[in-house]
Amino acid sequence: MSQPEQSAVTAPDAAIADRDALLAELARVLPAAALLSAAEDLKPYECDGLTAYRALPWAVALPQNDEQVVAVLKVCHARKVPVVARGAGTGLSGGATPVVQGVVLSLARFMRILEIDPLARLARVQPGVRNQAISEAVAPFGLYYAPDPSSQIACTIGGNVAENSGGVHCLKYGLTLHNVLKVRVALMNGEVIEIGSHALDDPGYDLLALMIGSEGMLGVVLEATVKLTPKPRTAQVVMASFDSVIEAGNAVAAIIAAGIIPAGLEMMDKLATAAVEDFVHAGYDLEAAAILLAESDGTAEEVAEEIATMSTLLEKNGARQLRISQSEAERLKYWAGRKAAFPAVGRITPDYLCMDGTIPRKHLSHVLTRIAELSAEFHLRCANVFHAGDGNLHPLIMFDARNPGETERAIAFGAKILELSVDVGGTITGEHGVGVEKVKQMCVQFSREELEAFHAVKAAFDPLTLLNPGKAVPYPRHCSEYRLTGSAR
Repeated sequence: MSQPEQSAVTAPDAAIADRDALLAELARVLPAAALLSAAEDLKPYECDGLTAYRALPWAVALPQNDEQVVAVLKVCHARKVPVVARGAGTGLSGGATPVVQGVVLSLARFMRILEIDPLARLARVQPGVRNQAISEAVAPFGLYYAPDPSSQIACTIGGNVAENSGGVHCLKYGLTLHNVLKVRVALMNGEVIEIGSHALDDPGYDLLALMIGSEGMLGVVLEATVKLTPKPRTAQVVMASFDSVIEAGNAVAAIIAAGIIPAGLEMMDKLATAAVEDFVHAGYDLEAAAILLAESDGTAEEVAEEIATMSTLLEKNGARQLRISQSEAERLKYWAGRKAAFPAVGRITPDYLCMDGTIPRKHLSHVLTRIAELSAEFHLRCANVFHAGDGNLHPLIMFDARNPGETERAIAFGAKILELSVDVGGTITGEHGVGVEKVKQMCVQFSREELEAFHAVKAAFDPLTLLNPGKAVPYPRHCSEYRLTGSAR
């Protein structure tokens, strides 16, 4: 995407001198090839998947073992230099955007699967292991790692832990939080701690839940023990076509109200479906205003009964066409289309913003209608792709950054969607994190007292506020300034 860069802070002469001293110290604890400082070497690290925000750090560290990570953290802690941990850079909220006059700590070389225990159904992995690589490694044992974000072929477990990533099957199998048993993390001062256990219930405070989804602000993941899930014996997906997104939303509510928890329940509107079909050729109905993918897995008998029940509910709620996968290849083809939605939309627009709000399912029809109204108001197209089962919306706002004012309109449009999510009792994020993208909307979601409590938690782990500073949690004074603009309630 060709969005404009975030303005960078120019370092004063004194800071430049400090940079030289920092680089000299880092060079003593890292191999020469593990420290990047030339501008052309830093450019690939200037942003994550949210390219609207860019900055060049002082340096990028590429440690190869735990000792080198700890050494880098200790050097930066002593010099009070900010550190941003980075995985594959596939995040969509700017969580890995560098801090000017800071260090990017890349965990890309931590790519080993350390242990697989098929009997205990767990794997111990380094943070740079790709999400999909775990499932590939444990497939011979009839197991897989359940969380499956659309970027699973590239995203890493360390990043998944930082963002509490989900995926199209999170409705039934949960988020990263529900599939990680234990993590080993390095704190900003270089201290290494272990959180969680192999037991079903860990004594004391649930620090594991606190660490997962903390967006790299509390610690740097060195190792994670993940839960493995047996592969279901069979799975089928029904694709339902609707003449309106409202009917499709009502069908989702009907399925959940019937007590069914599908393995996956995803929706795309007509604009998204057209983009995906042209890209993947998944066999989607291009005449439908919305399509719904509802999957069942389990034994053959369970799947047959659940697919029949869901088909009846879909038809009762206005589905004009149903297609049920008749083979594993066809099932995977349907899902391949949904998982390719983001790159597919990228082919039809110079730039887009991928939003990430979560709403109560009962408000799905209202929110989708309002998004259509906002699209007309801001004169920008918006394709809707979302985890319908848990109300996690991913509106894709399309624009062209080369046209004056379009970037600002797109950002304002996105802010309206996030604040609408809060208005109906939802949240400003589901699985992409807050990062730098949604910091202002945190002022809408939480009170001053709640934000101060979040800062207190941060201070307990990182008193100097050096780990990923400026992300996720705004300071109350910034919220006061935001509310004065009239953009927040």
